Amino acid sequence: MSDPIATLIARLLAHRVLPRHDPMARRALIDERFRQDLDQRLAASGLCLLENPYAEHISIALASEQIGPVFGSDDIWQTNNQGMKRDAIALLTVLWSLIILPKRQRQHSRRTREELDQADLFGSEKPMPTQEVASVLSEEALIADFGHVLGGKGRINMNLGQLARLGFIKRYNHQITEGPLLDLALDYSKLAPRIIDGALGDVLREMGADIPTEMPTLASEEDYIDEEPS
Repeated sequence: MSDPIATLIARLLAHRVLPRHDPMARRALIDERFRQDLDQRLAASGLCLLENPYAEHISIALASEQIGPVFGSDDIWQTNNQGMKRDAIALLTVLWSLIILPKRQRQHSRRTREELDQADLFGSEKPMPTQEVASVLSEEALIADFGHVLGGKGRINMNLGQLARLGFIKRYNHQITEGPLLDLALDYSKLAPRIIDGALGDVLREMGADIPTEMPTLASEEDYIDEEPS
């Protein structure tokens, strides 16, 4: 007998991420009973679903209570579970700040404009725009701005390669764009205030980066649902 939940979990394990418009991913996002069963099956294996209405993909991760038991034998798990060294984590934080923070601000602004313009009763139920507000960074500019604090061109190139392999970013023709895990694996609600209100936010603003000065008032995830497949 066909088991769609088992198939979805197997696909997520095999591919790491699925686009949210994938039929099975969409079902997990719009079918409440299916989602409950999926969450229960994942929890039974120490896993959880990673998704948010601002990201273009879904994924799975260890449940928070399993992180210590799984990675606790190695000190590195206290900062990350991908084997990244400090300079790679610093680079990831900078890239997240330069890509996700401006993207989230533009998503929120665009969403607000659309809601004001739409007379459509169901306008508020459309998913957040994603691709239309994506950021593109120049590797050359990144190295020029941060090379002196992130190990120089060679080290940055090596770390960019690692971040690309892990799915945090994409690289093409010396340009950097968001990878499928950048807006999933890092918790916006925890990381954004530390950057916006911290020293890194001030440094990035002085360099001309589009970093907001305060957290945008974002609606909860429950306010944004994916449209039913046609």
